[in-house]
Formats: sequence, structure tokens, C-alpha cells
Amino acid sequence: TPKPSAGAADVYKRQLYDLVEKISESSPLEQLGQFDDDGKQFADEIQHYVKERVKLVASGSWSGKQMSESDIIDLAESMIPEHQHFDPQLFTEMSALSEGANISIAEAIIVGGFTDFVDTVRSATGGVTPPELHEDDCTAVLVPNSRANGEGFLAQTWDMHDTATDHVLLLRAKPDECPSALIFTTTGCLGQIGMNSQGVAVGINNLTSSTGKVGVVWPSVVRSMLRQESSKDARSVLSKANLAGAHNYLIMDKQGDGFNVEAMPDAQTVTRLESAPIVHTNHAVSPEAQAEEAERPADLHANSTLRLSRGNELLMSGEIGLERLIKLTQDNEAICRVPEPPHRIESSGAAIMRPATGEFWACWGQPSHNDYELIRWKNG
Repeated sequence: TPKPSAGAADVYKRQLYDLVEKISESSPLEQLGQFDDDGKQFADEIQHYVKERVKLVASGSWSGKQMSESDIIDLAESMIPEHQHFDPQLFTEMSALSEGANISIAEAIIVGGFTDFVDTVRSATGGVTPPELHEDDCTAVLVPNSRANGEGFLAQTWDMHDTATDHVLLLRAKPDECPSALIFTTTGCLGQIGMNSQGVAVGINNLTSSTGKVGVVWPSVVRSMLRQESSKDARSVLSKANLAGAHNYLIMDKQGDGFNVEAMPDAQTVTRLESAPIVHTNHAVSPEAQAEEAERPADLHANSTLRLSRGNELLMSGEIGLERLIKLTQDNEAICRVPEPPHRIESSGAAIMRPATGEFWACWGQPSHNDYELIRWKNG
């Protein structure tokens, strides 16, 4: 398996992103080249990704019930006002992405916030979670300052169907009126995992909801949280969001204040980081979230339970540093996913963030087969 390499390029219109680093199959670091004004460098890839996602929804293989492509687009269009109201500046960015890639804003909502959109589709159609579901199955941890020599961590794998690995990107975002950020994401998505220059870090696990609704999809929520200057402010953004679907959010700032939030469309359960690490995978643990949780295939639920247990075992005692977290993400017993039928989920990448120091390490593909890189802040 190849080691990651990264390149840099201007992205999208209005220079909304300052740099892009794509972790590709070649090594060492390579230039990706300049985008033209229309962002055509990734346009074909984004358009292909959109078509894949719309076909998956139409087939019912994720939502449990077939739906026409025109009805899918209509449902996504009904969510546009929610995004415009939630964060107008991010909506401008989404519009620029759509224009540069020659897709509609509705398609941008689908391709970026697919798992939340599927929750909405499932609720709208009355579909039942199908056994062949290919959900993302991340393992994420919050490590308190007291267990990390005074400087805690937020770390996680990002696990998805193995076809997603080639779409993994790292972005440097530099908005005009809020902190810059390093963002782990996929092509066409505003952001999935990240840390800003003020030391606010955000991670996620997917959850599956039976109460999806017309609302805001999770990448917009993550990016809006990364515009804040403390974990408390980031949590406030999340608490006020009209969520379309279900995710677990992990938040930490440079002071070490951390929160884990199981956020369903109609309820949010907050756990504050205290003296013990918090490990979370892809099933709800709070009764409030479980009440809204859709049934998942038995083997996926068993795997989520196994990864949760293994993560807690690996962090049970002692000081936790970078190398220990790298080994956790590389764990072949449960945490580092290798694609196997029928679901073919793999660890498409991973990120380890230390808010107190601003350090951000990222890995492309399976951590057990690839190296982490320390991602530099521009001019830093």
C-alpha cells in the first residue's frame, strides 16, 4: 500500500480555501497544480462522486427504499434554506464549490452530507435500514490533559466504503473573519474533521437515525464549529443547529476543555471530558440517543461494540502520547479496518490533533500500512 503524499493548490472561487493538500498514491510531496477560476481541477471527480451518491440513494441500498432521482434532488433542494439560514458565509462557500464543480447546491448537500441526507430520506420514505448498508464506521477518542502530560488529544480514524479512499483531501481553510483551519475531508465536502488556529478541534462518528428531517447536514455543522474560538462556543453552534441526521461530535480546545455529544435530530446528549479518555464508535450509548437510533445490521453493530471495547482497553491506564495514539489507529485487532465483503469498509485515513500545541498529524489510507505526516500551518 502506498505511503501518502501531499500537494498544494488554490481551490474554488474567491480563494475561499487557501491551500489544498491531496494525499495521493505517489511519494514524496507533489504539486497538484493551480485551479482555474471555475475550480475545474476537481470538477470531474466531484461530479462522479455526486452521481455515485445519487444512485445509491435511488437504489434504496442505504435508505431501505427506492426513490426517483428527481425526488432525491427535490428533497435536497428543500434543505437549501436551512443551510442558508444556519451559516450564510458557509452557504456562500458551498455555492462557490457548486459553481466551480458545475453541480447544483442540492447536489453539494447530497455529496457532502451523504449519511445525514440518507437519514432524511429514510424518514421521508419510511425505509428500513438495509442489511447491505455501507456506513462510515469511525473510531474516535478524546484524551484529557491529565493523561497526556498536560496537552490532550482528539484522534480518530475515518472509515468508509473503500471506494471513498481515493477522494480523501486535506484542506487549509482561511476565511476572512474567523480562525484559519486544517481540515480532513473528501472531494466536494466542506469538511469532516479539523482543528482551527485557535486550537478548537472537532471530530465525528456517524450514527444512524430513524428521525431524519429537512435540516442542516453535518459537514456544515463541523465547519461552523471550526469558526469558533472555544469548545464551549463550538458546542453552542451544535446545540442550536437544526440537524438533518445523526452524528456523534467530539470537541476539544487548547485549554483541554472537551465534550462528546451524541447529536440526533431531536435530542443531544453531552458528556464532558474529565479524568478518563472518552472513546466513541458508531452506536449510541445514551438512552436519549438510543431512542432515535435506527436499527443497524447486526454485524456492523457488533463491530462498533468491539471497537469501543478495544479502544477503552488500549487507553486504560498510563500516559498517552502521539505514538500510543498512532498504535491505536493501527490496531489490527479491531480499529484499523480492512475491506472485507459484504460491506467493504476500510480505514480511509486518520487524524490526530493536539489543540494545546496546534499540532495536526494526518494519514491517508489504512494507518497500519501508511505513515502519518505532521501538517504544517502555512507561514507557521
